[in-house]
Amino acid sequence: MTIGRNPVSDLIALQEKMNRLFEQVLSRGQNQEENFHKGAWAPPVDIQETEDRILLRADLPGVNLEQIEIRIQNDHLTIKGERAFDSSARREDFHRIERPFGTYCRSFAVPRTVDQEGIQAELRNGVLEVMLPKKAETRTKQIRVDVR
Repeated sequence: MTIGRNPVSDLIALQEKMNRLFEQVLSRGQNQEENFHKGAWAPPVDIQETEDRILLRADLPGVNLEQIEIRIQNDHLTIKGERAFDSSARREDFHRIERPFGTYCRSFAVPRTVDQEGIQAELRNGVLEVMLPKKAETRTKQIRVDVR
């Protein structure tokens, strides 16, 4: 029995590797402390594909809907925004600050099979869900063939 590869999954994996590579290269010239104070961070993302849609989930705890911008441009979905540091808190009062804050930006290639006009997003319990429906004509359909 042979197991076939899913080309969309391969492309998504490649996209993720390229994103990580660019993030590493761009941050090499700056030290980690600089990135921390500037707020450079990237929310973790899961991408799931079913027969009729692609579902992207991003962890954005502590981010309000008003702080999120989602855009489709040149066949790329971009999620960006900011998680602000508590302005009423003083940094010198903290023993440790590990949770990232500041601006974030993630960008993903959108396959041509996606109906870009039908994309919907919802923020619930700190998780952003972006639903990308597939075009009806590109969905897999089964045809029964009678054997004689």
